[in-house]
Amino acid sequence: MIEVSHVSRNFGDFRAVNDVSFSIPTGQIVGLLGPNGAGKTTTMRMITGFLSPSSGTVKIDGIDINENPVEAKKKIGYMPESAPLYGEMIVEDYLVYIAKIYGQNPEEKVPALCAECGLKEVMSKNISELSRGNRQRVALAHALMNDPEILILDEPTSGLDPNQVEDVRAIIREIGKTRTVIVSTHILSEVETICSRAIIISGGKLVADSSIEELKNSIGTSSTVYVTVGGDGASAAELAKNISGVSGVTVNAVEDGLTELVVSVNGDSEIRPALIKKLVEGGFDLYEAAMNKNTLEDVFHTLTEAK
Repeated sequence: MIEVSHVSRNFGDFRAVNDVSFSIPTGQIVGLLGPNGAGKTTTMRMITGFLSPSSGTVKIDGIDINENPVEAKKKIGYMPESAPLYGEMIVEDYLVYIAKIYGQNPEEKVPALCAECGLKEVMSKNISELSRGNRQRVALAHALMNDPEILILDEPTSGLDPNQVEDVRAIIREIGKTRTVIVSTHILSEVETICSRAIIISGGKLVADSSIEELKNSIGTSSTVYVTVGGDGASAAELAKNISGVSGVTVNAVEDGLTELVVSVNGDSEIRPALIKKLVEGGFDLYEAAMNKNTLEDVFHTLTEAK
């Protein structure tokens, strides 16, 4: 478990992180998000012990990482965005070398990580010859070498092709079943895909900490239905407003005498069958109906713009 309590970090007169608090239990995959310069990398470095907080505490399974850094760091695996690997080494030799540094048995640990991270085809190659995707796999194996209870990944799929991205995501999902995982990324769809919760930092402050679905519902309506009808748009809007689950209707004129109704939906309400039935019974010609659900990107922009 990670416990971050009222943590701040100053660089001279500049406060990069300002009174941030959150906790993450075992078995949860959490996305750590924020614009460039928001303070998320500084936060990760304090969690891993690379930086000390100017104030506040970071505890790893109850161990204060500043008071007892060696014991706390034994529980952490960290993969930075540009993992520092020895390019001149063969993958297998590199992993054996890392295993010995961590006091692990290479004969047991290296084959296990080879299978877990999908490295079988590249074990005899030089790291410098690997694709970026396979280098990321090697870096992930390195981060997992000490069998950490907590795994922190900084942009784990950056620069990968779609197939490599899905492979790495699958590995992270499997790892997250038994470990605490923090994923920092600019790819918001990735957080929606693999994380159950998101923490958003902006301007050094915590601006959101909730499940993905709760965040999507936090900016007014969870979804919007766009309906194009023929006939009097104002009358169609009045019919739509009386349907249960509708929080508001905006009328937009469309060419050829058509009207678009922008219907805001409360919570998880499914209004489309009732809406379509009501409009058809009201004598309106229905040309199109589509639902657009809020995305994490919508939430991110709302919470971080002008901050």
